[in-house]
Amino acid sequence: MDYENKNHDCSRGCIVERDNTGVLQVGYNSGCCKLSDFDWLEGIDDDKYKDLYEVRFKNTRKIIFRNESGQNLKAGDLVICEATNGHDLGIVTLGGAVVLRQCARRRINPETYQFKKIYRKAKALDIERWQEAIAREHATMIRARQLAARLGLEMKIGDVEFQGDGTKAIFYYIADERVDFRQLIKDFAEEFHIRIEMKQIGARQEAGLIGGLGVCGRPLCCSKFMADFKSITTQAARCQDLALNPQKLAGQCSKLKCCINYEASTYIDARKALPDAREPLDFKDGLAYLVKTDVLMGTMWFSFDKNNMANMFPLSAEQVVQIKALNRRGAKGDPVIEKSRGSDDTPDFVTGGEGDNIARFDSNGKRRSKDRGKERGRGHGGRGGNDNNAGEGGGKGSKGGGDNAGNSNDNGGAKGNKGGGHGHGNNNRRRSRNDKNESKS
Repeated sequence: MDYENKNHDCSRGCIVERDNTGVLQVGYNSGCCKLSDFDWLEGIDDDKYKDLYEVRFKNTRKIIFRNESGQNLKAGDLVICEATNGHDLGIVTLGGAVVLRQCARRRINPETYQFKKIYRKAKALDIERWQEAIAREHATMIRARQLAARLGLEMKIGDVEFQGDGTKAIFYYIADERVDFRQLIKDFAEEFHIRIEMKQIGARQEAGLIGGLGVCGRPLCCSKFMADFKSITTQAARCQDLALNPQKLAGQCSKLKCCINYEASTYIDARKALPDAREPLDFKDGLAYLVKTDVLMGTMWFSFDKNNMANMFPLSAEQVVQIKALNRRGAKGDPVIEKSRGSDDTPDFVTGGEGDNIARFDSNGKRRSKDRGKERGRGHGGRGGNDNNAGEGGGKGSKGGGDNAGNSNDNGGAKGNKGGGHGHGNNNRRRSRNDKNESKS
């Protein structure tokens, strides 16, 4: 396969290449699509609505059409569709019974809704014109941003999508307030000589259009499968004991991450089984304050210092209920300080690598060479003799060491000639340094 001549258009989910005869070949690649679909009702036919098909265009724009051509269509076919002015070219992604599910999700009633039509399958000339229009999108977007900045408009143009016939372009923009872009549309029409459609989107929609990878390492949810955006509040983060750090809770759209809502209901249900511990628990050791809660494990951590998380001890939800019952009767809980000191329980987590030792970043070869150098420069002191017995000085330096004799008063203070270790006497605890003459005598 010749990968050099292939163009992977991930914004539309297709692979474009030109064969040996010069004809453009476009293949559907559902794996890199934004809002990709899986036909889990494949093979199930619905005769009443069998002519309904879902057609995708650039990024996340998808529309349901009615097939009026009489041609047999399948997923991956390029079709010419009805547009407000002219025609558009899209790729069929779904057909059959699963399209009714998509209609229900979009609140579309197939009985009364006026679906636009699919005229026919795309021909080679249609594909050539479509690719020429796509090639103009990036340069048009850059120039459109310059024109908007020249007029001083408080708006950001995030994307430009050309219609399949190249006669119309959709400009997606973001603005916090209402923008008067009447003059901007005139400038666009004079500059690009096409029909203009301005479409305002939010920050989440922009992230879905652009795409990317989240902190989890997976594609953004808004570009992969999310089409309906629900409001996200900080209460969903609080119930999960997440740190209220805007830099960690915000996604690429600078809004709260959509995934915060995924497990919020689970945490809310789990919190219902935990007792209220806003008031401190009264032990014989003192007042214990709640400093941390493991919601899913049902464990509550307390500390005798309200503003310090040191010396925490865990209690289950049942134990907290029992201690609160004792406090209401005027009794105090059993002491927990001695229990926590004498417990041999290991923590539920361990530090990865070599803990907090910064030397773990050094390579093994460098560390070994340093250790060897220390051993060469360090002597080992010997033991001195007692009661007029000769003590053996075991100190050897990096370049030879001396064997020195000790006496009853000065014991074993051996030192090598160069780099030797130091020995200390047992009686006077002072260093003895003997030369060769004293050792011979």
